[in-house]
This record gives sequence, C-alpha cells and structure tokens, in this order.
Amino acid sequence: MADSIKPQLTHAGIWVRDMDRMVGFYERVMGFLVTDRGFVPRYDGRITFMSNDPAIHHQMVLAEGRAPEGESTVNQLSFTVKSLGELRTMYRRVVDEGVENLLPRNHGNAWSVYFDDPEGNNIEVYLDSPFHVPQPFGEYLDFDLSDDEILALTEELCRSTDGFRPRAEWSADLAGAMDAR
Repeated sequence: MADSIKPQLTHAGIWVRDMDRMVGFYERVMGFLVTDRGFVPRYDGRITFMSNDPAIHHQMVLAEGRAPEGESTVNQLSFTVKSLGELRTMYRRVVDEGVENLLPRNHGNAWSVYFDDPEGNNIEVYLDSPFHVPQPFGEYLDFDLSDDEILALTEELCRSTDGFRPRAEWSADLAGAMDAR
C-alpha cells in the first residue's frame, strides 16, 4: 500500500422494519442508549443513533426502510466484552430474552455467543482468547464451566490443532506484515 491510511470500523448501520421493537432490544440486551433520533427525508424514515460508550456518539445506527419480507443481508454484527464473566452474563441475558438461534462457540482464538435480534440479524458477542488457531474453528462453549476450566479446555483444544500459536506471537507477525505493505 502506498500510504499509511488504515480506516478503522467504528459503527454499523442496519435497515429495520420495526424501529421501536429494535430500539428496545438493543437497549435491553446489548445495553445501548439512544443518543439521537430524527427523520431522514431521503429515505422517508426515522433514524436512531445508539451507543454504550460516552465518548462515541453512535456505535449502532437503526434506520427505517427495510423491506417487509425477506431475510437479513447482515452476516453478523460483532461486539466485544472484557471478560468471560461478562460473556457469561450476556449469554444468560439472551437466554432470558428468549432470542432465536442461540449458539455459544469456542473458536480457539475467541469465545463467542451468537444469536439473532428481533428482525433476524445475526449478532456475535465475543472475547478474544490468548491463543491463535487457523479459522474457521468451532466447538460448543459450555458456560456451566468456570473461567479457569474454559481457559484450560481452550488451550488444550488449541495446542492439539495445527497452526496453534500464542496470540501475542501471531499478532506480532501480523503487525510486521501490515507494516511491510
């Protein structure tokens, strides 16, 4: 690459059918707060900005205008948490919410919970692990295990997989490759 510009993803916007239902879901389940609302004449619909970081105006944008029928074109919206305890809490929160397509996964390099929002958009809440294994990789993640048990099981799974490396080593190599561009 000729220059050093490296755009960083900062927010996602999705088309919605039922604004009120979607805002309620993202408030209850994902902990977002509405930061702004308005009407956009260009597409004749309401728009809602949401964040859960006081330094960021919006991390999520919900915009009216999604077609009444048909599946979502969103592959996934991914959100990170700070600990296995927070991930376990999110898992229990989505279980209590009765969400569809709940899938807890151990990817080796991350622990994830996948589920659908009320309009069928796939959400991932995840936490990076200290390991790296080539992807795709996925095993069931059992939240009845303790944090120490999940960590030990993940390390065992990763060490038995071709391409295993500590995350710090993998990350350093990737940074070198990026700097070399």
